[in-house]
Amino acid sequence: MRSARERESGPRAAMELLGQRWMLRIVRELTPGPLGFLELRRRMGNCSSSMLSVRLQTLQGAGVIVKRADKAYELSTAGCELVRALEPLWAWAADYLDPDVTVGE
Repeated sequence: MRSARERESGPRAAMELLGQRWMLRIVRELTPGPLGFLELRRRMGNCSSSMLSVRLQTLQGAGVIVKRADKAYELSTAGCELVRALEPLWAWAADYLDPDVTVGE
């Protein structure tokens, strides 16, 4: 049987990874399919190229995305499962959050 600390380590790691700025946005942008760096950068708006590069490397290291031979980024199997877990959150946000209100900026 796993200890309480062991049970908490997974959710804590997920929150630490996905709580970093731009992470969920990258996952959201890659949900429809693969994108090259420049197209992803264009869609990310005010995320700098250097920050995007760092975030992509972090998501790759976590196994959420993969970089294809053609240099496009796409969700891994784990990334697709993450999207399935996030879809209820995105549906909740669409129902209850005002898209014109910016929080934390």
